[in-house]
Amino acid sequence: MVAVVYTTIDNMHDAKKIARSLVEEKLAACVNIIPNIESIYRWKGKIDEDNEYILIAKTTDGNVKKTIRKIKELHTYELPDIIVLPIIGGLREYLDYIVDETR
Repeated sequence: MVAVVYTTIDNMHDAKKIARSLVEEKLAACVNIIPNIESIYRWKGKIDEDNEYILIAKTTDGNVKKTIRKIKELHTYELPDIIVLPIIGGLREYLDYIVDETR
């Protein structure tokens, strides 16, 4: 019924732009931005290391595909890290809030 859409991005300006767009368009009830993480990854055969920001968007299963499309549209990366995690439980009132705010 509800899910988290996780992504990373390289700057706060774009993180806020994506988060605000998702909330304004009712694709997500809430988006958390976690600043200053270190990412070490392999890209095109080379190991890279960068500072990034995590975005955690809370949405409904019915909005997941639209949320992914919107993130991809606004994202600056060639291949954005977009992962969906199903929420299997939690405070019922909060889960209801997610549903209500994304209608």
